[in-house]
Amino acid sequence: MKGSTKYILLWLIAGLCVWNIPYSAAQSVKKKINVLIIDGQNNHDNWPQTTEMMKGYLEETGLFSVDVATTPSPGQPMDRFKPDFQQYRVVVMNYNGDDWLPFTQQAFEEFIRAGGGMVSVHAADNAFPGWLEYNKMIGLGGWGHRNEKDGPYVYYDETGKRVVDNSPGIGGSHGKYHAFQVVIRNKKHPITRGLPEIWMHNEDELYDRLRGPAENMEILATAFSAKDQRGTGRNEPVMMVTRYGKGRVFHTTLGHGDESQQCVGFITFLQRGAEWVATGKVTQKVPATFPGADKISLHP
Repeated sequence: MKGSTKYILLWLIAGLCVWNIPYSAAQSVKKKINVLIIDGQNNHDNWPQTTEMMKGYLEETGLFSVDVATTPSPGQPMDRFKPDFQQYRVVVMNYNGDDWLPFTQQAFEEFIRAGGGMVSVHAADNAFPGWLEYNKMIGLGGWGHRNEKDGPYVYYDETGKRVVDNSPGIGGSHGKYHAFQVVIRNKKHPITRGLPEIWMHNEDELYDRLRGPAENMEILATAFSAKDQRGTGRNEPVMMVTRYGKGRVFHTTLGHGDESQQCVGFITFLQRGAEWVATGKVTQKVPATFPGADKISLHP
C-alpha cells in the first residue's frame, strides 16, 4: 500500500510538471512587492484611516505586501525611528511632520538613489521644506514657508503649454473643497496608458501654487484651479513622476479626505503608481468602474 501511494504521488507531480502546473501553494504565489507606508504625523487628522485605506487598496491587487511604520508623536524624540528601507521596494509617504534624524534621511536618500521607489500622497509634499534631497524627489511642494527660494511654479497655460514661472510668491495653497476634472497630459506613460483622458475626481483639495526644484520631473495630469472656487485660474499639476538617481517617484496631490481616497481614480493611480515605481512597468488593467468625464466613481 505504501509503495502504491508513493508511486501515485510521483506520477501526479510528474504530470503537474509536464503541464507546468504548480504543485504547492508556495510555488503558485508570485513573489509580492514589499511596500512600507510611513505615517504617524500629519496636519490631516484622518491619517490613520487613510493609511488603512491605502494599505487595503494596494493589497487587494494581489501584487503588494504592505507594512506600516509609524513615527513618534509630534515633539517626541525620533531616535528609534529607523526603518530598514532596504527590506522594501516602495515607500508610500502618508507623512507631514517633524524632521527625521540625519541618519534616517541619509538612509532614505540612499534607498531611492539606488533604485527604490516612493509614492508621495497629498500632504506628504508639505513635509520637510528644509530637506533639499526630499524636495528633489517630490519635484514640487507646498507650505512650510516655501517660496521662490525653493524653485519655480510649474503649470499648464490655456493653450496646453507647460509653464515654468520663477516669479516670487508663496508655495502652496488651495481653494474650496470640491469635485473637479482631471486631465491626463501624458497618455503614453505606463501609469496613464489606457486611462481616459478626462475623468471626474471626488471632492478634494485641489493644490495650487506648488513650487520646487522640478528636476527630472514629468507631469502626468493636471486639474483646472477655477477662480470661482478660490483657485488660481491655472491648470495645476496633480500627478507627476520624477527620477532620483536610479529611483522612481510617483507624486499625487490628491487624497485629502476619506471620501477623496474612495475615488476609483485616486485608487487606480495609487495602485499603478506603486507598481511603476517598483518595476518600471504597469501590468494592471483599467478597472471597469473608472470615472467618466462627468461621472464620479467611488470604491464600495
